[in-house]
Amino acid sequence: MQLHDAKREFLEYLEIEKGRSLHTVSNYDHYLSRFLEYVKIDDPRKLTESMVREYRMWLNRQPGVKIGRQTDTMKRKTQNYYLIALRAFLKYLRKRGIESLNPERIELAKVPERSLDLISPAELNRLMKAPDVTTERGLRDAAILELLFSTGLRVSELCALSTEDVDLSRDEFSVRGKGDKVRVVFLSDASKQAIRDYLKARKDMDDAMFIQYGKNQKSAKTENKDLRLTPRSVQRVIKRYATEAGITRKVTPHVIRHSFATDLLSNGADLRSVQALLGHANIGTTQIYTHVTDRHLHEIHKKFHSRGSKQ
Repeated sequence: MQLHDAKREFLEYLEIEKGRSLHTVSNYDHYLSRFLEYVKIDDPRKLTESMVREYRMWLNRQPGVKIGRQTDTMKRKTQNYYLIALRAFLKYLRKRGIESLNPERIELAKVPERSLDLISPAELNRLMKAPDVTTERGLRDAAILELLFSTGLRVSELCALSTEDVDLSRDEFSVRGKGDKVRVVFLSDASKQAIRDYLKARKDMDDAMFIQYGKNQKSAKTENKDLRLTPRSVQRVIKRYATEAGITRKVTPHVIRHSFATDLLSNGADLRSVQALLGHANIGTTQIYTHVTDRHLHEIHKKFHSRGSKQ
């Protein structure tokens, strides 16, 4: 089988058998197409380690994000996306019994440890109080903020919610996240009240939990489109309230998700529980939050280290 044919079957396998989203399949298509364009071969048996090594050198020299007048090279984290796609493709070939390069020969580039963008509890409190709850739009935005912090939802998960998904008579509801996996998230009293106030003020009949207002709503109604709020719109909403709350650092829906996780850990939650609440497939992803538990280690050191205590 030729590589281009195998790539097409691999992408179909990802979508149908593995249940990957169309967005993920599209990304894999892009990464693999770029590799095949570079190596210019179609026989899987002719793939070699030296080809992959040269390809990695080429990736490393590709332009990345433009900073001022200078353009930086592609980040290693981005390069790894290309390598992960290639490795998954080679594993698929091996599973099909097609002779090619051993996927285990491809190692990912080492990347700096991920840093977290966090806001302080005081900043979070100011952010929560920023919406004007005397308006329907303000009630919507207050409900969004409270729900994000109560559940740790991803912005895509929040925007996908319909009114029937959340039963306000209960403290929990199920959400379908990455990889089509379902998990349970929990509502605080503040988030339930904020959602209740918002839904009570709504006059439309749209199924979406969070809808657009202003020009976007008029345009959607004219074109008979869904009024559902988009992830990009939620990002803009939160950015605006962060500015109004006097927060100088960048605030996104994901920053609130970080705040949700660190709040749990700093109050004694264990890492496995936080992993389940966030919907992380791998606990290694959740371990970026362990800096919070490091504070506890500092207290242990101060209390028990012989030269840390007063003599």
